[in-house]
Amino acid sequence: MKKRLYLLFLFTFLFSPILATANPFAGGWRLQTDQSNIGFLSIKKGTIAEYSGFASFSGAIDPTGTAKISVALDSVDTKIDLRNVRMRFLFFETFKHSEAVIETSLAAEQVANLAEMRRKTIDLSVALTLHGVEANVTAPVAVTLLDDNTVNVATVQPIILSLADFDLLGGLAKLEEAANVTITPVGIVSLDLTFTRTGTDTEVATIDAPSAGKSAALETPGTFNREECVGRFEILSQSRSLNFPPNTAAITDDASAFLDVLADVVNRCPDMKVEVGGHTDSWGKAAWNLELSRQRAVAVAKYLISKGAAQSRLVPVGYGETSPLVDNNTLENRAKNRRIEFKVLN
Repeated sequence: MKKRLYLLFLFTFLFSPILATANPFAGGWRLQTDQSNIGFLSIKKGTIAEYSGFASFSGAIDPTGTAKISVALDSVDTKIDLRNVRMRFLFFETFKHSEAVIETSLAAEQVANLAEMRRKTIDLSVALTLHGVEANVTAPVAVTLLDDNTVNVATVQPIILSLADFDLLGGLAKLEEAANVTITPVGIVSLDLTFTRTGTDTEVATIDAPSAGKSAALETPGTFNREECVGRFEILSQSRSLNFPPNTAAITDDASAFLDVLADVVNRCPDMKVEVGGHTDSWGKAAWNLELSRQRAVAVAKYLISKGAAQSRLVPVGYGETSPLVDNNTLENRAKNRRIEFKVLN
């Protein structure tokens, strides 16, 4: 009898923080970014797997069991600087879609016996917002109680995402062109997340802005060197994100976010003169295309000047239809030829 009472006392003592309330999410739980990882595998050339992570993210579980994680896509980390830039501007288009958001709801009964089991596998229905598209996926995860106030949530098998579901095939094509490789159109995502209890029923965990991890891959501040400048201008030229309405050089609101990123790069390459080259497809008269391409190059240069770039460092040039990237034989190809390119002159 004494032994039973002792065991009951020990059990109650060890798990009292969880058992003291019927709500296992009381006070909320905050994601510990320095103890967590979010990443994905990509497959190129059919057999070569490459892992990339994100250095900046944040998240929490509120007292109702609603979990939300925000991932800064600009912090994509491939361990190679210019590859990071390609992922930002060609694939994720972070100037338009700066973050990915993961949301789910944990039912209290799903983790009610976690104190006894310490680890259990559950299926979560997750809403993922990526590249402006929201889709639902089911993720089997292992939930492990590390101590009374710390829980780990990790995928037990990779989550396979179709890039077509998130309107990412266009970005994938740009990556393939830039790197001259074929890439399998899926993302293989893994999560390893550690949360700690942060409060009581009256002191609730909230979602903060994404916070930088130990090896943040966000763009470093300050002046770029020549190699960094040349690489960034080449990648921004490949993005084809300046879409002008037909027969006009007017810059649309949609193009402004991209041009703001470009202005930042120009201003961080202060010793370099940059050519802003306008190009068109072959539709219409050659003389008109030449003038239209010049007007578009001038419009881009003026926008960059309005953002602090020195006029003496920008050289707008119109090439018209004289330098196509591809044959003008399809609508898709003509769209590729209607472009603005940036070139470091000295």
